[in-house]
Amino acid sequence: MDRRRFLTASALAAPALTVAAAAPAAAEPTTTRGHGDPGVTPAADLLAEDGWSELRGRRIGVLTNPTGVLRDQTHIVDSMVAAGVLPTAVFGPEHGFRGTAQAGGSEGDYRDPRTQVPVYDAYGATATKLAGLFTKSGIDTLVFDIADVGSRFYTYIWSLYTAMHASVLTGTSVVVLDRPNPVGGRARGPMLNPAFASGVGRKPIVQQHGMTVGELAKLFDAEFLPADAGGRLTSLEVAELRGWRRDELFSETGLQWVLPSPNMPTPHTALAYPGTCLFEGTVLSEGRGTTRPFEIIGAPGIDWHWAEALNAARLPGVRFREHYFVPTFSKWLNQTCGGVQLQITDERRFDAIRTAVTMIVTAKQAHPGVFGWRPDNYIDKLSGSDRLRLMVDAGAGVDEVIDAWRGELASFANLRERYLIYR
Repeated sequence: MDRRRFLTASALAAPALTVAAAAPAAAEPTTTRGHGDPGVTPAADLLAEDGWSELRGRRIGVLTNPTGVLRDQTHIVDSMVAAGVLPTAVFGPEHGFRGTAQAGGSEGDYRDPRTQVPVYDAYGATATKLAGLFTKSGIDTLVFDIADVGSRFYTYIWSLYTAMHASVLTGTSVVVLDRPNPVGGRARGPMLNPAFASGVGRKPIVQQHGMTVGELAKLFDAEFLPADAGGRLTSLEVAELRGWRRDELFSETGLQWVLPSPNMPTPHTALAYPGTCLFEGTVLSEGRGTTRPFEIIGAPGIDWHWAEALNAARLPGVRFREHYFVPTFSKWLNQTCGGVQLQITDERRFDAIRTAVTMIVTAKQAHPGVFGWRPDNYIDKLSGSDRLRLMVDAGAGVDEVIDAWRGELASFANLRERYLIYR
């Protein structure tokens, strides 16, 4: 159909993908769309316009959460039911299908009161357990529609990977409804060392991967599933979004922000997250329990010296305000913390990972008696190896730390090129 490109990759043969040509990205792209430009249209809206006809006749399960909505904010499951395409089952990731659970939680199994569709808890499930749920629910096609935020340690892409693994085991087809990467298409940061694989990073991709979930699904299917699952998917279909440029940030898409998780309240949170989530691996609060998590960072004993040191670094696209706060949950519960509020002043010049490394290095210098790593060395799982921790502890500077991963970043950028859909 002329309004949408629907790509199919088969495990039985190398996929022959035809991608319409697009203009190359400019070095400094415009941030303003022309008059009458409708902006970006997610794949879900394109399928809904046709009454979900692409899915009719299939026994579908839907892995989704509150971000799986149309431009008018109708959830895709509700839209499918209204169109007479009744899902056989829904699978909820971290935070749950309707999004009621906090970090590290889910909603359990239940019957959705609005649609009466059975909902199964997929968070933390192994591929074997999820395969059992697919068999139990009788699905032949899994539809994935969750808005990612572009960071390796955000768990939804690993829910996708586990579901793909389970689909190989059961012969289930996978359909990914693509959405834009809200932090753009540029790759940044270190590669995961497989020895440090965990629930916040299962496979060797870089910290800020710069890919859509559809592009990641293609990479996962070709690069990782054969070794883990014994083969590729019988069928992988990527329903492409329309109108997204690879260099485009969320604020330029014309879409409304829907919280992908309780601690991701704004697009600026998502921009900061690929870097400041590293503070989860320190004794400092990453701002959970405040209204601006990942933009407010601090701990008891930190004062104005940290903000002064950070502003003196003159990082592009960001400034730091001295800030004091009392977390209502998580680290330093009900205790007064000093620190900074990160304020993004130029979205295009801002580099979340360089910023976070600078924050870590300066926090250790300005407040050596306060700064520290979590005793379990969780920072190693977040950063993908023990290198960041060891280098910072040895007194390495910001440029030295970042230079250490340039080679692996270049290798990943070269690898992902064959799986990119949008230009």
